[in-house]
Amino acid sequence: MSFLNSISSPPQVNSVFCSPNFSLYHFHSSFSSLYHRKQGYENGRIIRELGFLGDWKGKERVNSCSMGKRKDGYFWISSLCSSTGNSSCSSSKGEEFESEGEEEEEEEGHGSFCVLPDRWDVLGLGQAMVDFSGMVDDHFLERLGLEKGTRKVVNHEERGRVLRAMDGCSYKAAAGGSLSNSLVALARLGGKPIGGPALNVAMAGSVGSDPLGGFYRAKLHRANVNFLSEPIKDGTTGTVIVLTTPDAQRTMLSYQGTSSTINYGSCLAGVVSKTNIFVVEGYLFELPDTIKTIIKACEEARRSGALVAVTASDVSCIQRHYDDFWEIVGNYADIVFANSDEARALCNFSSKESPISAARYLSHFISLVSVTDGPRGSYIGVKGEAVYIPPSPCVPVDTCGAGDAYASGILYGILRGISDLKGMGTLAARIAATVVGQQGTRLRVQDAVDLAEPFAFNLESSTVQSDVGSDHITSL
Repeated sequence: MSFLNSISSPPQVNSVFCSPNFSLYHFHSSFSSLYHRKQGYENGRIIRELGFLGDWKGKERVNSCSMGKRKDGYFWISSLCSSTGNSSCSSSKGEEFESEGEEEEEEEGHGSFCVLPDRWDVLGLGQAMVDFSGMVDDHFLERLGLEKGTRKVVNHEERGRVLRAMDGCSYKAAAGGSLSNSLVALARLGGKPIGGPALNVAMAGSVGSDPLGGFYRAKLHRANVNFLSEPIKDGTTGTVIVLTTPDAQRTMLSYQGTSSTINYGSCLAGVVSKTNIFVVEGYLFELPDTIKTIIKACEEARRSGALVAVTASDVSCIQRHYDDFWEIVGNYADIVFANSDEARALCNFSSKESPISAARYLSHFISLVSVTDGPRGSYIGVKGEAVYIPPSPCVPVDTCGAGDAYASGILYGILRGISDLKGMGTLAARIAATVVGQQGTRLRVQDAVDLAEPFAFNLESSTVQSDVGSDHITSL
C-alpha cells in the first residue's frame, strides 16, 4: 500500500512521543552543567541596545531527544534519530514512513547527547501540518473540480479523494505549515557557526499520535528544529496539499485535523519564557479560542524580554479576524511579516494603495514591518519610513513558501546583529528567490550555507555606522 493511501484513513498508532520523558522542558531546571559548553555571544546588538532582550550568552546546540535519570542522579539524554539524519526513527510505525520521491538531505548530527539551551533563539507557535506538494496540470484540477490558485479547507473525505488521485504522481512530503517553513530555513541558515554560534530553533503546535504526527516530528528533528509539544492521543495530524501548475500557480487544500487545538499551559509558558524571539503564525487566528492562547503566550514573551513577531499569513484570515489581529499586532508585536495584499488588509487600505504606503503606515504601530510584493521586490518599514529591497533574480518554478523563506532571512539578520536594513532585506530576497527557483518549500541545506557564508563575511568586514537618516537601525 502506498504512503498516500495509507493515510487516507489515519490509523490510531501509539507513539513513544506520548511518553512523559519526551517533554524535555519539564526538566528544564534540572540539568547540571555536565553537558554545557558555554560560548560568548555578542550578536543581537541592536536588540539589546533597545532593551528588548537580556544577555544572549550560554548558547548550546540541541536536538529533540528522550531522557531519563540514572541512579547516580545524572540525567541521560539520547537522540531519537541517527546522527547522520538519514535513517528512520524506529520508535513507532509513524516515524518509519518516508515520502515517495522525496529528496532526502543529510543534516549535521550532534551525537547521542544533547542539552536544552538557556534560551531559544526562536520559538514558533503555529499549525503543525504535513505538506504534500506536487506538480499537476490544469486537467488534474478540472477533473477534481478545484479552482486554480485558491486555498480552501477540506474535510477528511475530500482530502482522501485528492490524495488517492495523487497516488502514482510525483510529489514531496515535508513537515510543513507556513511557520515551520520559516523555522527550518532559519535552522539551516544558522546550522553552522557562521557569523555567530549555531542557532537554537524550536516550535510548539499540535499533532496527533497518528503516523503523520510521527513523520512530522521526525522530519523537524532532522532539520534541527525541536518540536516541543506532545502529540494528542488518538488525534489526527493536519495536512496541506499544494498542487502547483506549470505556470507556477498553487492550489492549496488544508485539512486541519487536531492542529485546530492549541491550549496554553505551564509547559508552553515555560518554553515561551526562555526564548529571544517568539513568532506567532497568523493562520492560528482561524482556530477556535486560540486567540486566548496567543494573548497569554505574547504576554509571557514580553514579560520575559522576548521580541514578538507575527506572520499575517492570509488576507481572508485577516478580514475574518481583523480585531483579533490588531489585538496582538497593536499590543504585543515588534515584527510583522506580510505580503502586499495582507499589509493592505491590516491597514484596511484599498487595492489601489501601494505596498510602500502600507509598510510606512504599519511601521507607526510596529517596530519593524516586512512587506513582500512578489517579483516587484519588498519593503522594510521602520518608524514611518520604508526601505525598498529589489527582487533577487530567479526563474520561478514554485512560488509556494517564498514569503516564509523571506521571513527566515529577516529573523536571521536580526539574530546575527545586523542593523543594515538594506543588507538584511537583500539576504531575505535571495533566500526567497532560491526557494521560488525550486519545487518545494524547504530551503536546501547547501543553499543555506552558500547564502549564509557571504552574508557573514560582509557583516564582519563592514563597519556599520548607525545613522538616523540612513538605511540602518538605530532603534525600533
